Amino acid sequence: MEESLRPRLCVLSGPNLAREVALGLPAVAVVASRDPAAAEEARQLFMAPTFRVYTNPDIIGVEMGGALKNIVALGAGICDGLCYGDNAKAALVTRGLAEMTRLGVALGAQAATFAGLAGLGDLVTTCASPLSRNHYVGEQLAKGRSLDDILTSMVNVAEGVNTTRAAWAMAQRMGIEMPITEQMYQVLFQGKEPRVAVTELMLREAKSE
Repeated sequence: MEESLRPRLCVLSGPNLAREVALGLPAVAVVASRDPAAAEEARQLFMAPTFRVYTNPDIIGVEMGGALKNIVALGAGICDGLCYGDNAKAALVTRGLAEMTRLGVALGAQAATFAGLAGLGDLVTTCASPLSRNHYVGEQLAKGRSLDDILTSMVNVAEGVNTTRAAWAMAQRMGIEMPITEQMYQVLFQGKEPRVAVTELMLREAKSE
């Protein structure tokens, strides 16, 4: 990247399923930049009657939220594929958000960003919608299909697969506790049965929230 452009770098993220945006359904996003003027300029470019944009100075948090939520969405798909119900999925989403925040803050993000559109907003959408590619992968894993078979059959990319590998390695290197990411890594790359992964999460040592 041209060094002179780096201070004006902007990142756009949020609960924005592409198909719904393309259909003109109401959606909201956040644009992050360290340069308030650049963020405002980007906001004005994207703002539309069906697409509302907020600004945020936390580029790291917005980027990390958009990436890490895909790991949790894989787990949400597993919950649905195993018919474990809404209680289990709500718990997964909540504790997954805690993991996302821990890693993001360790990398320099602001914790509040993960309670916003690029964190909780995107997480809820990706974990709940049938349009989510990562949710689909988790659901198919729960039904016994291999990861290679699932990915080969897909036209689009499920970003959460590679993100899980990267986040797991980062957490190991930095000594950050990410039990959901750990279990997803083992399911995806070490052949662990999804039911076993859920059981191990449920049987972890009891602690305060």
